[in-house]
Amino acid sequence: MTLALESKQESTLTGHRFFLLFVFLLATLILYPYAEATRFGYYAFRVIGSAALLISVYAAKIHRNLLICAVLLVIPALFQRVLLSKMVASSLSMSGYVLGFAFDVFIVVVLFRRVFAREQPNAETIFGALCIYLLVGFSFASVYGLIATFQPNAFYFDPLTNLHAIPDRFDFVYYSFGTMTSLGVAGITAVTPQARSISVLEAILGVLYLAVLVARLMGAYRPKLEA
Repeated sequence: MTLALESKQESTLTGHRFFLLFVFLLATLILYPYAEATRFGYYAFRVIGSAALLISVYAAKIHRNLLICAVLLVIPALFQRVLLSKMVASSLSMSGYVLGFAFDVFIVVVLFRRVFAREQPNAETIFGALCIYLLVGFSFASVYGLIATFQPNAFYFDPLTNLHAIPDRFDFVYYSFGTMTSLGVAGITAVTPQARSISVLEAILGVLYLAVLVARLMGAYRPKLEA
């Protein structure tokens, strides 16, 4: 009886990998503003941010051959996302940003193949598509951070709407999701051609992803009806 109950709980957990990842990614976004404000927020953000990265590997169901690659990439991603809040121009931080972005791309590709390969999507598939959307937003935030590190004047921060002059990662997360959803970002403007080009690319990808891929999943989704 105990073994049957434990196996049922395990199957329930493994059957909701994408939902679990979506909750942690959303919690990461919510906790970003409080990461440096209070001690509780500081530690809560770092715990949840670390858990989100590890759960992304778990949700992707990576094969054993690629698991070593995922583990090697998740370590610098943890360093970049959790420990580094300021964009510092150093070789260590730069390598962390690059490898962190490589991890994001790796996970997005694996999740994309797993989510959109299903002929009959279900609720878990929809959460997987939403997870990809959030991960793409975080990935572009890393790209903007790299651009700002190489080109300090790549983005203009309006002093009237920003409380600090030196941008941190949350500024670029805010800019990334504002750009991807085509809502616009008050107070932050792309100045250099490289920053503007990446911004346009993200805006196009965000619109196409929601309009084509997610709409296709929602159109094919048929919830199970109780008998």
